[in-house]
Amino acid sequence: MQTSLEKRLSAILPVKEEFLSQAQERLDRLTKPIGSLGQLEDIARRYVAIVENIKPVLGRKIIYTFAADHGVVAEGVSAYPKEVTHQMVYNFLHQGAGINVLARHAGAEVVVVDIGVDHDFKPAAGLVIRKIARGTRNMAQGPALSLPEALRAISVGLEMADQAQTAGTTLVGTGDMGIGNTTASSAILSALTGLPAAEATHRGTGIDDAALERKIRTIEQAIQGNAPDPNNPLEVLAKVGGLEIAGIAGLIIGCAFHRIPVVVDGFISTAGAMIAVALNPAIRDYLFASHQSVEIGHRFMWEYLGQKPILNLSLRLGEGTGAALAMSIIEAAVKVLTEMATFTEAGVAERKS
Repeated sequence: MQTSLEKRLSAILPVKEEFLSQAQERLDRLTKPIGSLGQLEDIARRYVAIVENIKPVLGRKIIYTFAADHGVVAEGVSAYPKEVTHQMVYNFLHQGAGINVLARHAGAEVVVVDIGVDHDFKPAAGLVIRKIARGTRNMAQGPALSLPEALRAISVGLEMADQAQTAGTTLVGTGDMGIGNTTASSAILSALTGLPAAEATHRGTGIDDAALERKIRTIEQAIQGNAPDPNNPLEVLAKVGGLEIAGIAGLIIGCAFHRIPVVVDGFISTAGAMIAVALNPAIRDYLFASHQSVEIGHRFMWEYLGQKPILNLSLRLGEGTGAALAMSIIEAAVKVLTEMATFTEAGVAERKS
């Protein structure tokens, strides 16, 4: 299993400069002042470089929402009970959640992946059951996962990327559901970067001041007790991470391998992206940062990944909602590149030199 992961990681190389240059040349010939569409132009250039096609067409879009429970909920780090995880999965399947609304708006499908929910689901349309365990163990009392469990969860993400490639998917979004997962994400950020837990940790589901202090202490205890090696991202993932975070990391790795652009959602998804990029820094070239969350640690995550968020809407829901919104912007950027006329095609005089 680890050998398969290593083979994929070793095959992922930085995007080629020639495609960035070709896209920029076309953008500069379009009927507009050079650079006047700002970040849209950068998005279009990067999309072209990922897919290696100067005139790409966006077709199928899928958001994979990975769901799992967290043993650290026992420490009182969330405003909601763990039962909400499986209850929200049913809400996703009944098309009643925020991600369902925004994915429909973006023309994207939602695939929910049960990778570690402490509940038995019956097969249903839109649900993939790949349960590795019934949630993590309490990271405040020991490692959240064993290394084999973490690797198996990553392999689920790789499998979803393979399915996306087979289905001809042109844009993938990440999403999450798991009560307690902002605690794991803050712990990953702190463990990988050395950022103090107090600067990496925020209110998640809306906890009060006392619960926030408890959450910070819990993360400090988990990092001190488990001593994850910041130079070993798989160890960090296993000791203080989560199954859905591992699945997201695997999805991102698999999509980079297949040259499918990935739109990374919020705080939890970005923790998964950090693990993927820590395993191979070239993977950052294949990512789009959907938005800046109100979680205080999120900006440090984007800095680590070298990404500029597309949106800043004070979101903190997760599920893939920010990814769905950003998909529309990415599609618009690509259409500007491929559908807008050049000065020559439109018969418009170009700027005087």
